[in-house]
Amino acid sequence: MTHPIDTELAFHQRALNLQAYRQQVLASNIANADTPHYKARDIDFKASLQEVLAGKGGSAGGQLDLARTAPRHFPAGDGAPAGARLMYRRETQSSVDGNTVDMDVERAAFAENAVRYEASLTFINQMLRNIRAALQNQ
Repeated sequence: MTHPIDTELAFHQRALNLQAYRQQVLASNIANADTPHYKARDIDFKASLQEVLAGKGGSAGGQLDLARTAPRHFPAGDGAPAGARLMYRRETQSSVDGNTVDMDVERAAFAENAVRYEASLTFINQMLRNIRAALQNQ
């Protein structure tokens, strides 16, 4: 049986994992802004979080468990949290070299995601302070 605190912290952990992964994807887009034929990518955070919370995102640890047929095989996975579906971003303006990165869009998405990540950390810190205060008052 899981405790309500575990459930609440697990939600925030999954949200933070998705936000951190999205930040990596956005940073990769920005880093490849001048790479010919690079296609900008992103995740749909809301849909990914709903999928993870519905239990469609793999094992309880957040990663999909795959069997390895030999002990020397590397574990599978691209570092993406379970439920995070990487999609190509729609092209906003065409470029001669085929690159679909729009720096204005990427910077705005990066800043927005960073603010949301910081807000999630603030919520977790406040929750833990409240738990500590409740335990100290007993």
